[in-house]
Amino acid sequence: MKKWKLGVATVAAIAALGLAGCSNNQGSSNTKNVTMWVHVSNTDPEGKALQKNINDFNKENKHGYKAKVQFIPRSGSGGGYEDKVNAALNSGSLPDVLTLDGPNTAAYAHSKIIQPIDKYITNKSDILPTIIKQGTYKGKLYAAGYSESSIGFYYNKKMFREAGIKDSEVATLKHPWTWTQFESICKRLKNHFHEPAINMNLNDHSEMALYSFAPFVWSAGGSITNLAGTKAVGYFNSKQTTSAFQLIQDMVKNGYTTISPQDKGFETGKYAMMMTGTWEVQTLQNQYKHLQWGVMPYPVSPATHKEVSPTGSWQYAMSSAAKNKKAAGALINFLMSKKCMYRSDMANTVLPARKSVSKMMIPKINAQMRFFIKQNQTTGHARPVLVNYPQVTRTFADTVQNVTLYKKNPNVQKVMNEQAEVIQKYLQK
Repeated sequence: MKKWKLGVATVAAIAALGLAGCSNNQGSSNTKNVTMWVHVSNTDPEGKALQKNINDFNKENKHGYKAKVQFIPRSGSGGGYEDKVNAALNSGSLPDVLTLDGPNTAAYAHSKIIQPIDKYITNKSDILPTIIKQGTYKGKLYAAGYSESSIGFYYNKKMFREAGIKDSEVATLKHPWTWTQFESICKRLKNHFHEPAINMNLNDHSEMALYSFAPFVWSAGGSITNLAGTKAVGYFNSKQTTSAFQLIQDMVKNGYTTISPQDKGFETGKYAMMMTGTWEVQTLQNQYKHLQWGVMPYPVSPATHKEVSPTGSWQYAMSSAAKNKKAAGALINFLMSKKCMYRSDMANTVLPARKSVSKMMIPKINAQMRFFIKQNQTTGHARPVLVNYPQVTRTFADTVQNVTLYKKNPNVQKVMNEQAEVIQKYLQK
């Protein structure tokens, strides 16, 4: 499992537990101490950078606060860390500060597992709007994202040339392809190589489905729910949203992509394109140095020409069990500072959540990462903040899977009507 994948699997259970013992923190009685749990290993680049930031906080803060971090790596299935949080809810032993994934904000806030941190975070105007939106529930900031993420359309330059696709035809942020142009390019690649043109990771039925395919919906002017998050019928099955899922079905039906892609097919030259995240940059740089490749933006709906890309990642939050809110708030704010964010984001090769950190990173990163930073800042779109997000994202993934089975489900609108009713059941009234 890729390290970016999101921990939404156990959030429904967490939400159900609510405040079970949250106020009985079993941490140190010395309120100058701050306890923190994180979902990464202390041997990972991200974990090592975080420990350095914690050490700096302990040395530099002027109030005598001392933070201690516990590293609880997530397992391949997303367990480990989430299991520990679940157990802490039952026993009333949550730490003062914890990490949580972006889509989980509403569930944690609704269940009063975390508390607002607005007044502790400084220089919020420097933080990307998508990060603020991701961490906001009912008008209050509950979590601060310390990095960003995105998806790109990776392409094999050599294969493009062999198929007669000129450099001038390659999509850019200024001149993205429309869906029609995208399908035309895919047709040329398929006819030339007699293979699917792109791996769209349609075999991944996890959070990747909503994360990577929702931008097609948003580009078309569609949505998953209404803005209030109370209605899916009339939104998830609108003609705009349906047009995005029709594109997905057409891509499979025409053989431009596949629901069972070969592992490492792009990296080994089987597929000319791959739709995947920023993590692939480091993989290609380190393991496939012979490959000539670039990254393109999402194709846009021909009806709107609106450019959209996905965003979101892990965040820092203050638990409702925090004994010293000022100390916990000071730690989160310190970790969100330019110095700390630069250290952690450079170590982990991820997109920064602050505009100022982007400026610091751009001279020291490659062209592909610079592309992702620009795409993130100009076309980024946060996922919906919904209390029952785990059920919604699971239904979205099921919908993607259903429309790709075009022989069984030839009528995309019928699928959308049925799935809109499913999502509706999970929404707050």
